[in-house]
Amino acid sequence: MQHESIRIGLVEDDPVMGESLVQRLALEGHDVRWWQTGGEALSEILAAPSMLDLVVCDIRLPDMDGEDLFRDASLNAPAPPFLFVTAFGDIDQAVRLMRSGAGDYVMKPFDVASFMERIVNQARPRRDRSDAAVLGRSSGMQAVENLLRRVADIGLPLLLTGETGVGKEVAARFVHSLSMPDKPFVAVNCAAIPADLLESELFGHEKGSFSGAHQRHLGLAERAREGMLFLDEIGDMPLGLQAKLLRLIEDRLFFRIGGEDPVPFRARIVSATHANVEAEAKTGGFRQDLLYRLNAIAIEIPPLRKRPDDIPWLLQRFARDAAETMGMEPPSITPLAEEAAIAHEWPGNARELRNRVTRAVALAQGPALQPADLFPDETAKDEPHSESLSTVRDAAEARQIARVLEATGGQIAETAQRLGVSRTTLWEKMRRLKLSDGKRSES
Repeated sequence: MQHESIRIGLVEDDPVMGESLVQRLALEGHDVRWWQTGGEALSEILAAPSMLDLVVCDIRLPDMDGEDLFRDASLNAPAPPFLFVTAFGDIDQAVRLMRSGAGDYVMKPFDVASFMERIVNQARPRRDRSDAAVLGRSSGMQAVENLLRRVADIGLPLLLTGETGVGKEVAARFVHSLSMPDKPFVAVNCAAIPADLLESELFGHEKGSFSGAHQRHLGLAERAREGMLFLDEIGDMPLGLQAKLLRLIEDRLFFRIGGEDPVPFRARIVSATHANVEAEAKTGGFRQDLLYRLNAIAIEIPPLRKRPDDIPWLLQRFARDAAETMGMEPPSITPLAEEAAIAHEWPGNARELRNRVTRAVALAQGPALQPADLFPDETAKDEPHSESLSTVRDAAEARQIARVLEATGGQIAETAQRLGVSRTTLWEKMRRLKLSDGKRSES
């Protein structure tokens, strides 16, 4: 299967092996730079660390150890992923390299087809590709993002649903950035403001309208002007206030508390909730007529556990943001840390992931985030050094194949295409990893 060209640095002192690999990689359509010493490779990598998507490196080099090359290349900036090739390495060294942030490790002699698959899987995504997504790289979040783009310029109310922490406010701000970036974005959390204060915060009040009202107060609906009013956790809004919100939507005007003159409302309403407001509307816990107005366009944002393809992307993004805030160099994310994150259930969704990454960046012991940095509260029973490299790799492959099979509904051909392997290779991996055929189909 034809893949996008990958910029590869090859560090191999054996002229026969080096020339053979260069020819095969070139035939696959990749751009290869070949060095026969570690010193040559190091000087060019340090001069332009972003020029490569992957470094394929022998462990035993004439002038230095491949592990030293990787460490020195990572000193001043995140190095590209390293795929180590050796006939001399052992499992302890392999795990140590992976824990330090290296991408993968293969032993000579190796199967060429499998080796090419690993190159495609380990290559660092180009920045223009990885940054193309705004909300996520998974098919689920790409569908949400595309739908939000379509409705951005439609002035109808928008209702965003999904579990706590999935990114509903992020989605609302995305719509705002597309449709009215120069207009106000005003957010109110209906669950965080006491019920007796929420009306005043939302609609404002006149001077003297109640005890303590010493001057006129403009509410959030008025401050939004021609921009966007974001009502978060709308399901927690008191029923009495729901009636006034309904009137605001229908009449496009409202009254401040204690006021006699109507105030025009010109903003677009976007609301969000983690609750099942449709079920609550049937039992009287939420006004059904208001629900009809709020969900003119309804979009559900899937939980993080159902879109594991977003987790590595979010890890990198949150780590970069946290490092920038702290004035630090962004750390690399080890493959073992990625796998630990993908295996986690994430009950707090993207918000929990951001919090864990921020803490990890602040407290990490080294330049690469490890599983223990993300999950310091978990037991050490599954420490990586207790497992062989083959066990770690097989577990990772099994999880990824199972995820893509589920996403494609068990379609073997489509699964193989998404994974970048042939159907024969996929069947062989499923057999070796003891993955059930289930209801999978060749079509």
